[in-house]
Amino acid sequence: MNHRANKNSIVILKEVIKKGGIVILPLREYQKLCERAVPSYYLKGKEARELDRLVERGLRDLKKGKCKSIKSLADLD
Repeated sequence: MNHRANKNSIVILKEVIKKGGIVILPLREYQKLCERAVPSYYLKGKEARELDRLVERGLRDLKKGKCKSIKSLADLD
């Protein structure tokens, strides 16, 4: 008996299945799922510049230690 793998066969390791499983979808369906899962926003002009400044200021504050980590909104006090 010949045990050679077919060119169309796929090997799925048991470890992968044990970690939560696997899903096989056609590429187009996967792309549609991705598009619906995370919306994309594109800013231009003044809105883009304001957001860039806000991010820069936030990164500066983070480097200076002005930010604190919280676990919930109740920790903001």
